[in-house]
Amino acid sequence: MHDLKSIRDNPDGFDAGLARRGLEPRAAAILELDTRRRAAQTAFQEMQARRNDASKQIGALKKQGGDAQGLMDEVAALKERMPAAEEEDKALGAEIEAILASIPNLPASDVPDGPDEEHNVELRKWGTPKEFAFPPLDHDSIGARLGLMDFDGAAKLSGARFVVLKGPLARLQRAIGQFMLDLQTGEHGYTEMDPPLMVKDGAAFGTGQLPKFGEDLFKTNTGHWLIPTAEVPLTNLVGDEILDDKALPIRMTALTPCFRSEAGAAGKDTRGMIRQHQFHKVEMVSIAHPDSSDEEHERMTKCAETVLQRLGLAYRTIVLCTGDMGFSAQKTYDIEVWLPGQQRYREISSCSNCGDFQARRMKARFRPESEKGTRFVHTLNGSGLAVGRTLIAVMENYQLEDGTIQVPEALRPYMGGLEVIS
Repeated sequence: MHDLKSIRDNPDGFDAGLARRGLEPRAAAILELDTRRRAAQTAFQEMQARRNDASKQIGALKKQGGDAQGLMDEVAALKERMPAAEEEDKALGAEIEAILASIPNLPASDVPDGPDEEHNVELRKWGTPKEFAFPPLDHDSIGARLGLMDFDGAAKLSGARFVVLKGPLARLQRAIGQFMLDLQTGEHGYTEMDPPLMVKDGAAFGTGQLPKFGEDLFKTNTGHWLIPTAEVPLTNLVGDEILDDKALPIRMTALTPCFRSEAGAAGKDTRGMIRQHQFHKVEMVSIAHPDSSDEEHERMTKCAETVLQRLGLAYRTIVLCTGDMGFSAQKTYDIEVWLPGQQRYREISSCSNCGDFQARRMKARFRPESEKGTRFVHTLNGSGLAVGRTLIAVMENYQLEDGTIQVPEALRPYMGGLEVIS
C-alpha cells in the first residue's frame, strides 16, 4: 500500500516510479479524488461545528425565554445534510484505498530498468556447471527410468501439474526440506514456525495477493485461501501489532506445502516438476527496521545461496529489473540453479525487500526508542529454498550414467547413510 501523503508531497516522483514499472501516471487522478474527499471532510466538520454551536445557542436562548425557532430550523437542516457529506467522505476514501491497493510497489533506486526478464542483471556466479561423459537426462526422464516418479498416477488422482514420488525419491525430497530447515534455524538464526496452510482474506491482502491476484490462488468453500507460500501467514503474524524496536529483526522460517493455480502460466513447463499446483518450500521471512532492511536483504540472499553451496550445485544470482519484479517487491534477487537436463539456469529462490509496502497494508509498526510515535516496519521474504526444484537440481546434477542418482554428502545423514538411489 502506498502512502497518500507521500503522493501529495511528490506526485511527480510517484508517477516516475510507476513509469519505471511500465505503468501510466496515476497521481493526478488520486489527488483529484483526495481533494474531493478533503472538501467533503471539511464540509462535514464545518456543519458539525455549526450544529454544535447552534445547539448551545438554542439552550441559552431558551433559558432567557427567547425565540430559538430559527436556530432549531438551522440545526434540523444541518442534520439532514450531514449524512450525505459523511457518506461522500467514506465513499471517496474507499475509492482511494481501492486504487492504492491495486498499484504495485515502486522500485528501489538501484533496481535496473527494463520491461522483462531479458533486462535482469547477473550479479555473481558460484560453481561450474557440471560436465558429463554422457548426454544428461532431465529429471522426469530420470524419475521415470527409476520408476520412482509417477505423473500418470498423480493425474488420475488430481489432474495435471501433480506428481507422486515413491520410495527413496520421496525420502530424498523430505531430506532436502529437513536439511534446509536445519541450516536456516541452526546456523542462520531463523526461528522455525508451523503456520496454518489456510488464511482469510485479510492475510492474503496484507502480503499483496489480494485483490489483484486471486486467480493465482486456490479458495476453499469455507472462504479460506490455500497459501501460495508461507510468506503469507508468517508475515501477517505482525499485522496490527506495534513492536519494540529492540525486537527487530524478527527472522522466521517454515517448511510447508504451497498451493498455486498457475493461472498465468498456461503452457509453461507442462512437463516434470518445475511448475506444479502443490509443492514444498522452505520460506524465510524477516521483519526489519527500515534503516537496516537493505542489509537484511543481502543477508537473506546469502542464507539461500548457502544451501546450494552445501549441496555443490552451481548457481547464479541476478537482480530483477523493474518490469520483472513481483507486485509487493521494491527489489528482488533471484537465485538460479544450473540444470544439466535443460542446459540452462532456472529460478530456485526469490528474495525480496518489500520496504513498508506490506506493512502499511497489514498495519505492522514498531515504536522507535528515541522517537515519538510509531513507524512502519520493513518486510522481507525469500525461498530458502524451493524443495521440489532443489530435488530436480540434485537429480540432474548427481545423475550417473546407469540412471541412478548419487546422494550429495550433505544429505546422506538424512537418508540413513544411503549413497546411491537406484
